[in-house]
Amino acid sequence: MSTKNIIAIVLNGHISKFSMDIRLFNKRNGTQLEPVSVHGVLWLQTHFESNHWESICDGLVIIPFKDAEMLAEDALQAGISLNFINSLSQIDKF
Repeated sequence: MSTKNIIAIVLNGHISKFSMDIRLFNKRNGTQLEPVSVHGVLWLQTHFESNHWESICDGLVIIPFKDAEMLAEDALQAGISLNFINSLSQIDKF
């Protein structure tokens, strides 16, 4: 894994590139962690016990929203690039 370059096209049509180490997806029951680079994996390994590393690497871990906010703040202070992605869900109409 290496840091992935992401091309983002924002609403005004401006194209920008940025690197990302960890993606955070807000779900209904918490925030899903997905490491995208080696730096993201290594940093997350310093914050979680070894028995969770495989699940973290596979993007299968969801943590409470408050914990995700603290984790994100700590990661940013350490120089880790993050991307919060608000998951969209469609609710069936009755």
